[in-house]
Amino acid sequence: MATTGYLISNNLPSVKQLQCFLAVAHELNFRKAAERLRMTQPPLTRQIKSLEAILDLQLFSRSTQNVSLTQAGHALVIQAENILQKLSELKTASLSSENHLRIGLTRTLNFELIEPVNKQLNELNAGDDADMPNLTSAQLLQSLSKNTLDLVLIGEKGTGHEDIIQYRRVCQEPLLMAMPAVHPASLKEKVSLEEVSDLPLFWFARSANPSFYDKCERYFYQLKFPLKRVKEPDDSLAMLTHIAKGKGFALMPQSKCTFNQEGLCYRELTNPESQKLNIEVYVATRLNEKREAVLAALNMLCNNDVEITEEQR
Repeated sequence: MATTGYLISNNLPSVKQLQCFLAVAHELNFRKAAERLRMTQPPLTRQIKSLEAILDLQLFSRSTQNVSLTQAGHALVIQAENILQKLSELKTASLSSENHLRIGLTRTLNFELIEPVNKQLNELNAGDDADMPNLTSAQLLQSLSKNTLDLVLIGEKGTGHEDIIQYRRVCQEPLLMAMPAVHPASLKEKVSLEEVSDLPLFWFARSANPSFYDKCERYFYQLKFPLKRVKEPDDSLAMLTHIAKGKGFALMPQSKCTFNQEGLCYRELTNPESQKLNIEVYVATRLNEKREAVLAALNMLCNNDVEITEEQR
């Protein structure tokens, strides 16, 4: 086929079909392959059938018990891996010519108020130019896995990306209690959850950050008193207004406690609770990352990672 024929042909395998094929070829199990690709089994099966139809080849021998590669399937594994490797190299070469890093920042934290992370981000020319600064940690990790970001700063390690993403700790962000100023416990410098247990806790959906959510819930489960939760409004200012009116309290990252309103105050948690309820900040990159600019940024952001001693707590 002439070159122009390739350009207009609709009968060529797609990258997605080759990725699905290789996943099944490596797992020899459609369910496990679908889980690896983070998709359901029916669309995976359709991709394989479409690929077999395009190539007019049977790639797998299937039975109720086993999946195995045919001779044609074995041959295609090598070809498909070479094709995807070439495409990966093409993408890497394109990225290496860029003058800036694609950095994503979790919207949970205000990095302008977290030093020295803010200084390091400014040196990396991130700051206001960060590509996706207003995403949840889960969304940032998804973008990283899809290669639309190079490096992301998130709260707590993510789950489900262990095969493609690596994490390094950056720092620890304390949580403060946003509470009604008229509450008796507000007279103290440090307040425990038990002292405000007469109020509901404004709480977020687990999907926004499963790791942080589970970490806090494990601690809440150990409490010897009930802790009522209510759904956190999408607008944080609306939530703080509710708190100022005495309708509940919230646990917020220290860097986000900048909004002042009559009736609202912020207090530190007591020492035992602050040790358990905080946000471990991590920088995440792809596991196979080799770009010098990304690795240099990774090392720079992790330079301020220090162990927190009991005295500092």
